[in-house]
Amino acid sequence: MLIRKATCKEMLRLWGYQDTTHASPTARFFYQNISTGNAVFWTLDRGGELIGELYIFKDLGDKDFADGKTKAYLCAFRIKDIYRGQGLGSALLEYVLKRLQESGIQEVTIGVEEGKEANVALYRRFGFIEKVKDCFEDPCAVGEDMKPQKCLPFWLLSKKLTKEYEYETSR
Repeated sequence: MLIRKATCKEMLRLWGYQDTTHASPTARFFYQNISTGNAVFWTLDRGGELIGELYIFKDLGDKDFADGKTKAYLCAFRIKDIYRGQGLGSALLEYVLKRLQESGIQEVTIGVEEGKEANVALYRRFGFIEKVKDCFEDPCAVGEDMKPQKCLPFWLLSKKLTKEYEYETSR
């Protein structure tokens, strides 16, 4: 299993599109942000099959999510169903958090729906314990006007990246 950065074209294929012509506004938003370097697409690659994905946004309009300097937003964190429960999501999340820390990011945010107990537990285990706010629109789920759309309510959680993080996760 390889954890690596992936391209915007790989993201489109993973999401079921050949190109941006018929892609959803959200897919085009991700594509554009990956292309310009404002987002990074990390994947779990199993012999050429992308079985997991996690995106980092460096800067978003809502600075509670990502501020372009010291705070980044993690989103669209998914592992294919048949590979869940094997620790692969934890491995991907840990790897990405270490890369963010090494790059100088000091705080990371992630969104989670209140009823998604397994996700809440995973994020809490990784130190996402501060609830920043309740959210009612997702800055990365956009409409045709490329503006954030209303969505099901979710929590924005935050984690500070410190030297202690390296020690805590390496035990």
